[in-house]
Amino acid sequence: MKPIVLSMIDNEALTEELLLCAKEHHPEVEWVLPDNPLARQAKIAACWYPPSTILKDYPELTCLYSVGAGVDNLGDLLDSGVEISRIVDDGQKLGMFEYVLWGVLYYQRDMDKYHQDNQLKQWNPLPQRSMQNIKVGILGLGELGGYVGEKLAAMGYQVSGWSRTKKHIEGVISYSGQDALPELLEDLDILVNLLPLNPETKGMLNLALLSKLPSKAALIHCGRGDHLVEGDLEELLNSNRLRGAILDVFSTEPLPKESNLMAMDKVFVTPHIASSASNESIVSQVSKAALQA
Repeated sequence: MKPIVLSMIDNEALTEELLLCAKEHHPEVEWVLPDNPLARQAKIAACWYPPSTILKDYPELTCLYSVGAGVDNLGDLLDSGVEISRIVDDGQKLGMFEYVLWGVLYYQRDMDKYHQDNQLKQWNPLPQRSMQNIKVGILGLGELGGYVGEKLAAMGYQVSGWSRTKKHIEGVISYSGQDALPELLEDLDILVNLLPLNPETKGMLNLALLSKLPSKAALIHCGRGDHLVEGDLEELLNSNRLRGAILDVFSTEPLPKESNLMAMDKVFVTPHIASSASNESIVSQVSKAALQA
C-alpha cells in the first residue's frame, strides 16, 4: 500500500495545486483530503493552519509538516509532542531576498517620492544615495531573515538585525533581547520584519516600537500579519512620524477594500506574494518524509 499524506491546508487553491503536483511527480505516495477514508491511515500531514483537533481526528499522525518556511501556523500543536517539520527551499529564500531588495531600492532611490511627484505632475530630481549609506535593520534572523541580511550586507548595505538569541552572520551586526531593540532602531533608514509569529512577537510592530524609528525610516513588513498593529502604523504615517510602508501580510486576508491602508499614499500593498516555496519542493520533501515514516 502507498504511504498516505493528509493534506490539511487552509487554502483551497494551494491544496488543489499540491495534489495535482503530487500525482504527477510522486505517484508512489497518495495525497488525500480530510474527507477521504484513507486519511485516518496517514502518518504525515502537510499543514497550513490546521485545526487544533487534527491529532485527535487522525490518530495515526506522527509528523506535522508545515508547507511554509515557518511553523507558527501550527499554533498550540507545536507543544503536542508530535514531530514538527517545515519546508526548506533555497528558491523561497532567494524570492524573499528579491522582494526585500526591491523594497530597499524603492526607498533608497526615492521611488515613493517620485510617485507622489507624478501624482502632482511635478519634476523634482533628488540626489542619488548609495547603498553604502543605507542602514537596514531586520527583525528576525532565522532562515529567511539571516539569508536576506547576509545578501544585503554583501552588496554593501549597512545591515543590523535582531533576534531572540544572538546570531553570527557575516556582515550583519546582531542584537538580541528586548533591551537591545532601541539601539537597533534608532538610526535606521529601513526596518524589515521577518519575525516568526508567537505570543511574544504578536502585535510587536506597535506604536511603542515603531515610534523608536526616526521619521526618515520606512517599514517593509513581510513576516506575519498579526505582527502589525495596523491602527498604530496608520497613526504614525498620518502624523509624518514614519516615511512609509510596504506591506505584504495582514491580519485579515485578503485585505478588506475598506481598509485605510489601501487608500494611503505612503503605503504600498502587495497581496502576500513576497515569497513562497515551490509546489515541487513542498511535494518532494513531504512525500520523502512519508516514504520514510
